[in-house]
Parts: sequence; structure tokens; C-alpha cells
Amino acid sequence: MLTGIIVAAGSSRRTGFDKLFVTIAGKPTIAHTILAFECATSVNEIIVVARKDRHGEIKKIVRDENFKKVRSIIAGGEHRQDSVRAGLDRLSADAKYVAVHDAARPLITAEQIERVFEQCRIHGAATLVEPISDTLKRADVDLTVTGSVDRQHLYAMQTPQMFERALIKEAYRMVYAENISVTDEVSAAQQLGRNVVLVVNDDFNFKITYPRDLPLAEFVLKQRMQTCGKSAGRIASS
Repeated sequence: MLTGIIVAAGSSRRTGFDKLFVTIAGKPTIAHTILAFECATSVNEIIVVARKDRHGEIKKIVRDENFKKVRSIIAGGEHRQDSVRAGLDRLSADAKYVAVHDAARPLITAEQIERVFEQCRIHGAATLVEPISDTLKRADVDLTVTGSVDRQHLYAMQTPQMFERALIKEAYRMVYAENISVTDEVSAAQQLGRNVVLVVNDDFNFKITYPRDLPLAEFVLKQRMQTCGKSAGRIASS
């Protein structure tokens, strides 16, 4: 059984407004995110971790979109890792695998989720990633270039990040026992010395971080809808 923990407790400081409830392609951002997990056949249940003041809105979205897999909506913590920990504490007894995903990545697809889950079942831990294609430079505090970074074998971490339940639970126990700060679950698993398999993504899955990201996300989602509509039409006429 795979449980999806969707982390939606951020403050959206960089966008200046709550990006998770902005309408993109006809739906709130978070609705697109939940929909992908709802449609993924491997996902049995969904836990949404959000600020308490947003629980009412999320419940309404779940009702309006007729989502069946959202089992609970719970309060998040001060930091991302606190919110993930809260989600881990609410796993059902029969949850064997856990996927953690940022609610601010509404471009995730069910197909991407299935690809990561396939590798997770084989290796125990897997994550979606994107190869670094830009030239990277180091800089000092004055933003003066001090050197170059070899981008070969460098990858930008995305979500979902998936793990066997026992692995991620143990990793988070160590994180809190040793007072370690982590920004993603792969970093937590690394504390145990566990290998995490990378699943290279060739589709859009960027995080909504700045207002400029919204028009691009809207374009991508609308293009996908048109493609799906055309495909359905071809099937119906055949």
C-alpha cells in the first residue's frame, strides 16, 4: 500500500500570496496536485498536511473535485520536515510505502508517480530528478564569481520522493534524535547511509515559487488537457 503525503503548509513568502489556492487552468493549484495522486493506481490514500487556517478550503476542494483517496487533512509544522513528520505519524497501519510530494508542484502526473514507485519497490527508495543543464558558478558574499561547478552527474531534486515505510520512519527518527535540519527526504535517508535511486524526469514538474511560474504552469496544463482531449476523440472514432 502506497500513501501519498502532500506537503501544503508553507507560507508562500516568495510569491507574496498563497500560491496553492491560485486558479491555474480552471482549478486551484493544490487541486491539480491532489488529482495526480488520485489518478495514480498505485496510490491507496492521501494525507494533506496544511496550515490550519486552510483546512476548510481544502475540504471544499476535496468535495468539489470528488476526491476519494484523501483520508485526512492535518496541521503542518514550523518547517517542512516538521510537516512531513506529522504526515508520517498519521500513516495507516497497512501503509508499506510512502511518497512525499510538494503541493506547489501541480505539474506532477500519475505516470511520473508510477515510474518512481516502480523503482522504489525494487530499491526501497527513489526520487524524481531533473539533470542540471545550466552552467553553474560559485560566488562570494559580494556576488563575484569565484569558480565553476562541474555539472556532470548533478541533478536537481524534485518530488515525489518515495521510500519503504520503515526506511523513512527510521530516517526521520535519526533526524530528530540528532537535531539535524533537512530540506528533503533524500537528505534524511542519506543520514542512514541508504542508497536512493534517481528517476530522471523528461517532463515539466517545476515548483511554483515566483509569480512568473504561474503563466507557464497554466500553459503546460492547458496543453496537456488539449492533448488528452484529442487522444480521447481519436479513440472514440476508431
